[in-house]
Amino acid sequence: MSSGVAVSDEVCEVFNAMKLKHDTKYMLCKINREAGEIQLHKRVTEGSGRATYDEFISELPPREGMYAIYDFDYETDEGGKRNKLMFIVWAPDDAPIKEKMLYASSKDGLKKKIVGIQWEVQGTDYDEVE
Repeated sequence: MSSGVAVSDEVCEVFNAMKLKHDTKYMLCKINREAGEIQLHKRVTEGSGRATYDEFISELPPREGMYAIYDFDYETDEGGKRNKLMFIVWAPDDAPIKEKMLYASSKDGLKKKIVGIQWEVQGTDYDEVE
């Protein structure tokens, strides 16, 4: 099922630069119902480590949905540095049911536009994205 919500060009452009240039640490996107599209809400270009991830998690609102993409850095057992793009569908338990349904039904349309996600997380509370 598709919601008919479009994806803004800005979201695609920021994601593609994030994927290719790693110039964005994380981006937050929201559905603008009036415009009928998923729009960029916030972009953070710098940061690393646990403090940045904690800051990122604190940006997720407790009562409204959001899409988030995080450029996750990690180190292999051999000491090599790697990163993967993590896609979070944030639909907290306390959000209105219609909003949760809208985010769930719009997810596939967004994922078709932003190719290159390596991890996907469905978050309904902070423990699931910790």
